[in-house]
Amino acid sequence: MKEKRYMSPQKHKKVIISGGGTGGHIFPAISVANALRRIDPEIDILFVGAEGRMEMEKIPAAGYRIIGLPVTGIQRSLTLKNVKVLFKLIKSLALAKKVLKDFKPDVVVGVGGYASGPVLRKAGKLGIPTLIQEQNSYAGVTNKLLAKRASAICVAYDGMDKYFPAEKIIKTGNPVRQNFDNLKNLQSEALSFFNLKKDFPVILILGGSLGAGSINKSLSGNINKLRDSDCQWLWQTGKHYFENVKALVSLSFCENISVHGFINRMDYAYAAADIIVSRAGAGTISELCLVGKPVILVPSPNVAEDHQTKNAMALSEREAAMLITDNQAVRILVDEAIKLISDKNKRDLLSENILKMADRDADVRIAEEVLKLAGK
Repeated sequence: MKEKRYMSPQKHKKVIISGGGTGGHIFPAISVANALRRIDPEIDILFVGAEGRMEMEKIPAAGYRIIGLPVTGIQRSLTLKNVKVLFKLIKSLALAKKVLKDFKPDVVVGVGGYASGPVLRKAGKLGIPTLIQEQNSYAGVTNKLLAKRASAICVAYDGMDKYFPAEKIIKTGNPVRQNFDNLKNLQSEALSFFNLKKDFPVILILGGSLGAGSINKSLSGNINKLRDSDCQWLWQTGKHYFENVKALVSLSFCENISVHGFINRMDYAYAAADIIVSRAGAGTISELCLVGKPVILVPSPNVAEDHQTKNAMALSEREAAMLITDNQAVRILVDEAIKLISDKNKRDLLSENILKMADRDADVRIAEEVLKLAGK
């Protein structure tokens, strides 16, 4: 039996944005929220995430309210832990329904991750329009389950009709954190921010918000090469690796390495960098195309259908990035990064080609689709 729709009597539009777990979900969600505010400064936006995950910190820091649900991800192996997961899901569904009743949104947006499941599922049953934003070329489990009731599905890749109903798909591209057109003017300020020297090139290392084991291992295992190189290393380790890497750098007397668990000012990090080493998540690649710096991509193998490798190949086949596989990284990543920093022709080629792949204003296109649904 279909549940009664809770109508929204307010004058100003109300939007719930749900999802998170990693920066790859959180920062695009903030980008869409910011675009909604630019279009309609009076809009009321509420985020819903998972308790204990990084969205509970990052969303308030961006100036938005967030409610946490106790939902957690299911374990892929047979384990009694999944019994607890089921109880948390039941509780989260009940809490999601209460949030919807209390807030009375005009539309609910899901940005991926298991936190979006309970809210979008209940919204669909209540007849509230829902929009899914799928970043990757391989659709996530939660989004595939939610697609049947979704009003619209925003994607960044062609061929997504193998996962979603074709009539609901809108190709918008992936939203990114911000506009990166002013990076050159920020360079001096950025170098000062990270205590980096002006006369030596900078290699920016990104392993994602939680860190990347193989990338960190590559650098840690070659710490003497980093120390003795004629360049500087701006190294985001991820929170799980930060203390160990910081201790190693300190013990090795590496004054040319700046270590950070997480970098909040990514505009400064991109502005300081001469080349970038990164994982190949869809959101990250969308940012890197706008940044336009030479990139070495090390795709994570621990993702569904190896979609990061597919993302990276889409660039490497166009000479828009270098690709080093995860199992090659420990052996060759540091050497290849140092080699690239000294090869200006290669850097110029990579930079020119990656800029051609930039997809601008995805956040505005998605925001416009959200407002269309809110007006129905």
